[in-house]
Amino acid sequence: MSTPASFQIAIVPVTPLQQNCSIIKCAATGKAAICDPGGDVDKILSALHQMQAAPEAIWLTHGHFDHAGGAATLAEKLAIPIIGPHMDDKWLLDQVAAQGELYGVPGGRDVTPDRWLCDGDRVRIGKIAFDVAHCPGHTPGHVLFIHRGNGIGMFGDVLFKGSIGRTDFERSDHDALLRGIEEKILTLPDDFSFIPGHGEPSTIGAERKHNPFLQGL
Repeated sequence: MSTPASFQIAIVPVTPLQQNCSIIKCAATGKAAICDPGGDVDKILSALHQMQAAPEAIWLTHGHFDHAGGAATLAEKLAIPIIGPHMDDKWLLDQVAAQGELYGVPGGRDVTPDRWLCDGDRVRIGKIAFDVAHCPGHTPGHVLFIHRGNGIGMFGDVLFKGSIGRTDFERSDHDALLRGIEEKILTLPDDFSFIPGHGEPSTIGAERKHNPFLQGL
């Protein structure tokens, strides 16, 4: 996708659920973060090689297997830390492998992050930094990664093009999800772009105008 000159983002769809794993590369240093490596580790490694990126960290938006299933293996192979999500998703990360088996996607591993994230934290890669916003509802520990200066973020399964995250899972909360979208996302400018956990990227303005779940917020 088209991104600001200070960094490059590649989207690598992984797992049968076609989850958007994002690789964020700092243009100045070549260092990179891997956001939500849900699986297909060899595919992610190939993308890193093609980008000539030097991976420095793994960032997780939340604890579902299709976002976190490949994190432990990738962290071991690359000797890099796993950062995020919020600690309220520890119960999910402790059962990543079981989640995958339940959905017929074996091979994932349980995850122990090196650092938990809280609302207002920042994560850095090379010379760029993303703000962290805790946005529960889809899962209790879901976080967003937001770069306000360049108007782009990774939103996991909170907001999609034309839809929002599911809230029929254990410990999901529909009201909390809508409240988080209203307070943490709809306060961003209309030209702010985001990469969802699945499907095509979109903008805040497009979702504010066309997303049926956001009308009235």
